[in-house]
Amino acid sequence: MKFNNPIIPGFYPDPSICRVGEDYYLVTSTFGYFPGVPVFHSRDLVNWHQIGHCLTSAEQLPLANASTSGGIYAPTLRYYEGWFYMTTTNVNGVGNFFVKSKDPAGPWSDPVPVAQQGIDPSLLFDDDGRVYFQTACLGNEGEGIYQCEIDISSGRKLTETRLIWRGTGGASPEAPHLYKMNGLYYLMIAEGGTEYGHMVTISRSKHPYGPFEPCPRNPILSHRSRRSSIHATGHADLVRAQDGTWWAVFLGIRPVSYPMRHHLGREVFLAPVNWADDGWPSIGIEGRVEETMDRPQLPECRWPGKPIRDDFDSKALGLDWVFLRNPVQGSWSLRERPGSLVLRGNASSLNDAGCPAFVGRRLCHFSSLISAALDFEPAYEGEEAGLTLFMNERYHYDLAVKLINGEKSVVFRRTVGSLRSEQTRRCSEGPVVLRVDAEPECFNFSIEQNASEVIVMGSGESHLLATEVAGGFTGVIVAMYAYGENGTTPAAFDWFDYEGTDNHASRV
Repeated sequence: MKFNNPIIPGFYPDPSICRVGEDYYLVTSTFGYFPGVPVFHSRDLVNWHQIGHCLTSAEQLPLANASTSGGIYAPTLRYYEGWFYMTTTNVNGVGNFFVKSKDPAGPWSDPVPVAQQGIDPSLLFDDDGRVYFQTACLGNEGEGIYQCEIDISSGRKLTETRLIWRGTGGASPEAPHLYKMNGLYYLMIAEGGTEYGHMVTISRSKHPYGPFEPCPRNPILSHRSRRSSIHATGHADLVRAQDGTWWAVFLGIRPVSYPMRHHLGREVFLAPVNWADDGWPSIGIEGRVEETMDRPQLPECRWPGKPIRDDFDSKALGLDWVFLRNPVQGSWSLRERPGSLVLRGNASSLNDAGCPAFVGRRLCHFSSLISAALDFEPAYEGEEAGLTLFMNERYHYDLAVKLINGEKSVVFRRTVGSLRSEQTRRCSEGPVVLRVDAEPECFNFSIEQNASEVIVMGSGESHLLATEVAGGFTGVIVAMYAYGENGTTPAAFDWFDYEGTDNHASRV
């Protein structure tokens, strides 16, 4: 039996995993999006479904003025004595902290700060009750992995922070995870930067503070300079299955074409871990992974697939919907017009580092059909509402309804750095269906009104929303949005359709 990588497609970077009995739980980074740190559940390591978020309140996750790639960096998930612990960094807030919960679906505790600098925090609960806290940091002894012991009840540091490993010489040693196995401490990190030189390296020691001996076959995972559909593999975490086999989850990207550019973001991949007789691991096939690999020999457990249409009849938004930073009170509602999602714009636009009226989901497929029914009659010049394919404030494609010279119109806008272009067309009163036909190298935008023919509005290249062009650490988000600097006319979205049409159409 085979499985397909990625196991969680779309913008879900920096995975961390833990097992409790026959259940597996996984978390990923969210950066400037809210709620923060999605929690996934699986019973076979291949099929995953989301069960909640770790950070669901503005008090837990303040994101004021955070850039799209600010906010939450690299979480680690661990389980100890009946509690789940998730530690991460809010680079625009408290810094390093952890939250805990008896139930991984939540609710989770208020953040407990840890006064250690750096990013990508991790935890090791040792056999003797000590708790070791690691981060990637540029500290007094240079760049590397630093560690201290903490009181897990209060987050208080019990020891001074010390450098424990610089890595093997690759750029940006980060993503530390410390494990204790067979009386040895294994420290696994990422090096090379989260780009095409990304790699996973590992070292070990008899003591938690080292000295750490590097694996003679480092890196144990890397796709540097390989001819592959998968690149930038790194930031891994290990888990031992109930059958005794070992597995790694890690991030990777799938560039679309040459020159290589990726717009779906960093995704979650899975590969077996093989241990050599000398006690050193390797991930995948001698440090390589494939899109199709042999699946774990665990009972398959599939979850119900997500419906194509969200008709907004529920009392709460589904778990795959996210906001850009903390949503402004009153900017969205499922109650104002039952059966619709109502957005009320404010003075924050898609071009600002503010909190626009924005409800989106990750683009998880190279090919997909996306549409939304919008009822919006703008009363003021400057008001608009529609769909956006959003990478960040300077790179996005928008299809929106607005007033232009007193006439209701549809506009298709490309914002690519300092360049902007618009195509407009008058439209009549009444609802309009906004459509996006996503292809691997192009997004095609169109509208339909009064059940008439589809009117093509324009297209935009996918690579102009890619990380290699737009920068940052995220992937494309498909969002409904509203803007209303001069007014607050409600924009009612009756339904939203998302149908993936490539290999991962049935995933996540």
